[in-house]
Amino acid sequence: MEERLLGAMREVAEKKGKIVVLTGAGISAESGIPTFRGPEGFWTVGSREYRPEEMATYAMFSRNPDEVWQWYLYRIGICRAAEPNAGHLTVARMEALFGDRFLLITQNVDGLHLRAGNSLARTFQIHGSIEFVRCGVDCTKEVFPLSPAVRVKKKHEPLSDGDREALRCPKCGSRVRPHVLWFDECYNEEYYRFNSSLRIAAEADLLLTVGTSGATNLPMQVGHVVAQKGGLIVDVNPDVNPFASMAGQNGGFFCQGPSGTILPKLLDAMTN
Repeated sequence: MEERLLGAMREVAEKKGKIVVLTGAGISAESGIPTFRGPEGFWTVGSREYRPEEMATYAMFSRNPDEVWQWYLYRIGICRAAEPNAGHLTVARMEALFGDRFLLITQNVDGLHLRAGNSLARTFQIHGSIEFVRCGVDCTKEVFPLSPAVRVKKKHEPLSDGDREALRCPKCGSRVRPHVLWFDECYNEEYYRFNSSLRIAAEADLLLTVGTSGATNLPMQVGHVVAQKGGLIVDVNPDVNPFASMAGQNGGFFCQGPSGTILPKLLDAMTN
């Protein structure tokens, strides 16, 4: 790892500004969770195969809530069986070391960052969490934990009558939906911390992007805000992506490889 990068990380650590970590599916792929757009995301309904971009929509939920819940309960089972990896644990150590200077923005809905030790107060889950639900017809803005009466599913295992009953809004009795941002929906502040994410980005001395493809709007806006204010951008990813280009164009760094290997080295540079 080049000395210029390690020196830049040490310099950031010595300042008083904000350190923002932005994570995507790549960090959790190292824990065995398939990326959302990979082959495991495809789902067969009848004779047709649906892409994740079609399954993860309010339109599909409105037409076929059982199939959408089968898909999510299968994914929840995968997420619960996974364990935080060295990348997650390093991000948690960053929060412990830098305290109020630190903020995590994650696109991941799997909860692994919180299980690794990051606090909810300093973690913006900008795509929601699959362990939570809310009313499917918006009778209330409250968000509820997924009922323990709902069982995770094997692939294409149908819902039981007990599942359907437990997947009802405690306020109005309508179907609940996963508390996630769907492809036919927009970011907002109330559920997905849209304004707060941009405000924190404007204060960042460092934006450390990890395992994100740059395919969604808010993460890219965060990157552009940091670049415009002159913050350091460091991208960690096995693959070339828009954040790697953004970092290169603004005097930052692209670290190509797994987060579990690279992040501990970057943190060591910040603390030694």
